[in-house]
Amino acid sequence: MTRKVPMRKCVITQTMHPKKDLVRVVLTPEKEVVVDLTGRQNGRGAYLVKDKDVILKAKKSKRLSQALKHEIPDVVYETLLELVDDEK
Repeated sequence: MTRKVPMRKCVITQTMHPKKDLVRVVLTPEKEVVVDLTGRQNGRGAYLVKDKDVILKAKKSKRLSQALKHEIPDVVYETLLELVDDEK
C-alpha cells in the first residue's frame, strides 16, 4: 500500500506541491521569523516553492508578510535565496 504524500500550497503561486518540494517559513511564538528546514517547528508557517523567481516575487509583493501577519526581515529572503542556489 502506498503512503499518502502530504501536499501544501505555495503562498505566492497558489499551487499545490508535495511538502518536500517546498520550503517553510515560520513565525515562532517568540515573534521571530525563521526558515524551517525540518518542517516541524512550532509557529505559524507559510510555504514557498523552491524557485528564485518565486522568492523574489514574495519579497516584492510582501505576500509572505501578509501570510504570516508579521514583517519579514531581509535576512530571511537572503537565506531562502542561498537555499535555492544550493539545491541547483
